[in-house]
Amino acid sequence: MSQFKKTDSKIYAKTPTVLSPDTIYWKKLGVPTLVKEFGAIDYIDFCPVEPYLFAVTASVRVQIYNPITKLVVKNITKFQEGAHGGSFRKDGNLLVAGDELGKVRLFDVTTRTILRYFEGHKAPVHRTFFTADGHHVASFSDDRTVGYWDIATENHLHTFTGHEDYIRAGCTSPVSPNIILSGGYDRKIRMYDTRIKECVMTVDHGQPVESLVFLPSGGIFISAGGTSVNVYDALAGGRLLAQLSQHHKTVTCLQLASDGKRLFSGSLDRHVKVYDVATYQVVHTIDSSNAILSLGISKNDDTLVTGMVDGLIAIYRRESDSRDEHSTQRARKSRYQHVYESADQQVEEFQYERIEGHDRMLRKYEYKKALDAVMVAKVRGMWPEKTVALIKELIRRKGLHRALDDRAPESLVHFINFLTRHIGDYRFTPTLIDASNILLDVYQDSLEQFTGTIVGKALETLANKLQTEEQLVQEFLNLQGMLDMISVAADIAEPDSADDAIAQFDASKKAKNQTVISVD
Repeated sequence: MSQFKKTDSKIYAKTPTVLSPDTIYWKKLGVPTLVKEFGAIDYIDFCPVEPYLFAVTASVRVQIYNPITKLVVKNITKFQEGAHGGSFRKDGNLLVAGDELGKVRLFDVTTRTILRYFEGHKAPVHRTFFTADGHHVASFSDDRTVGYWDIATENHLHTFTGHEDYIRAGCTSPVSPNIILSGGYDRKIRMYDTRIKECVMTVDHGQPVESLVFLPSGGIFISAGGTSVNVYDALAGGRLLAQLSQHHKTVTCLQLASDGKRLFSGSLDRHVKVYDVATYQVVHTIDSSNAILSLGISKNDDTLVTGMVDGLIAIYRRESDSRDEHSTQRARKSRYQHVYESADQQVEEFQYERIEGHDRMLRKYEYKKALDAVMVAKVRGMWPEKTVALIKELIRRKGLHRALDDRAPESLVHFINFLTRHIGDYRFTPTLIDASNILLDVYQDSLEQFTGTIVGKALETLANKLQTEEQLVQEFLNLQGMLDMISVAADIAEPDSADDAIAQFDASKKAKNQTVISVD
């Protein structure tokens, strides 16, 4: 007696997603730890030296976290009004921050004492940064000016003007201590040279500028505003190199990672996009629970922190995976065990092959019970491919007529609803179209009796679904025709492409005709 062949549902499995090296690398950051702050997260900055502490500016304080314990290790609360833009110096010893009163404070990170106090702005200061030499501070204010301060003497060296609206973004060159970049809500990006104390370049982003970063070389800078991220060549007078439009809401923050080889952008659309700086292509996406206002990433890529409008910070940590060590130990143990037991003869335990319920019914030719087994809510909801595989097997055996005949209205409704839900899935369409035709053949004499009943309403819904699918196929055919005309006009297609287009049109037309099912 030949062995029973089980129903194969793998033929409907979706094509697995190919994971890129970037996806694998960034997915290791794992599930985030959520920490509640006292207000919307204004800014996040990582210390450039180990252990890579990070400062979170929110409400009237700047809190410094340990990335490993995810706990606050220092709390700077010497602000009368809201604090803004707390950022570290490159040696990690100093931190500078602005506030709502237009004051700029310089702190010793170890003792949390105020070392310098810069006054001069007439409106809130939202961003503050150290210059490349670490001896000066640049501040960006809502009074439309950029302040330039000397740390050693606590003197105000110069005020740069030119913006016509709030300045909410800025950065300093990583290679030159004399270059400052500012971005305003007037859509302009202005570059200043502290040696000549003038604006040396102006570019128009097109939208209010929310964030600015320099690439490590200092020759290229990137701006975020609106839904776009723009890349400019500073050495070519601000020439636009690329425009990245991967978000559908305002991009609020930018950060570099992997030694400047990857760019992170956070947006109000709750997504963080990771770009390859070499190609400007998105290589990974991280989803967030709420709109993102700020983000930061450690120098070694081990910690990513995002700050949201609801006061939550999400801390992603690349934890060391001990499972690899355990698997290595198990492999070593099994190898030694094999050496000692190689002289023994091992008899494998006989195991019965498990057969699912619908396959057991098929072995007994009980087609109606087999269909009932795959039409239960759990199977048809979680594993529709199993249901479709059985329907296809019943059609092959010419047993679907018998399985559908003389069914209760509730059972028919479940079957019709399954057809309606999945008939548009390209994996299931051919099988479910055949099943729909068989259903109508079985109940063609009873269609009038179904009028006004739950079965009749289900059939009407199925008919509307099929009409929608037919219209969709027609729209695709029209689109294909237009594309063929464009390709022929441009003389792009190969000589035999016209024949291929005709063959594809005939095949699509045949598929369209198969989807037309009349319930009259």
